[in-house]
Amino acid sequence: MNLAQVVDKIKSLSDQKNAEGMARFGITSKSKIYGVSMPDLRKLAKEIGEDHELALQLWAIDSIESRLVASIIANPEKFTEKDADSWIKNFDNWALCDQCCLNLFWKLPFAYEKAREWTSRKEEFEKRAGFALLAVLAWKDKQAKNSKLEEFIPLLEQHACDERLMVKKSVNWALRQIGKRNPALNKKAIASAKRIKKQGTPSAKWIAGDALRELKSEAVQKRLAN
Repeated sequence: MNLAQVVDKIKSLSDQKNAEGMARFGITSKSKIYGVSMPDLRKLAKEIGEDHELALQLWAIDSIESRLVASIIANPEKFTEKDADSWIKNFDNWALCDQCCLNLFWKLPFAYEKAREWTSRKEEFEKRAGFALLAVLAWKDKQAKNSKLEEFIPLLEQHACDERLMVKKSVNWALRQIGKRNPALNKKAIASAKRIKKQGTPSAKWIAGDALRELKSEAVQKRLAN
């Protein structure tokens, strides 16, 4: 498929009711939203196959759907740090941010470096990208040593005071994913959550309380024990 064909396909799948439903879940954007479901976008991406040049062209199209497809068909080996820094500038909703982390960013050879760098960004969604990427790495990178993830715990504690919704939710997500990885990291994450709780800010108390509920839950503890 070429660029025009993919854009036409996305437009043909548009669903205004779905777009309205996305808005109710906080998925809004300055870019065009056609309301195409993720299953349909993944099916389209599968039909296209990996195509890095087309991915870059699709990212330049000002629509959420074109950028979501781009994140699926891009080649991680050809994707540069400059590309990554450029793409996060277009993040203005959690769905695009998180899907890029899930579909592409965690596979990049410089993923950990970018996660650390982006957590210090000032813009809400750029900062979220750092913690969302960390969460996905803790979930998906099965080869990572505990020490690789432990290095980020001080950053989670440092930024737990950020009251912005998309930031505090991503800090919480990263903490929970680290803590669900194995028994050793579970203990580290629980101890971190307790320290965060002592910070006393509304965001810190929410991050800690939510994380502790899951990390200490019977379901998580049972899974980690097996």
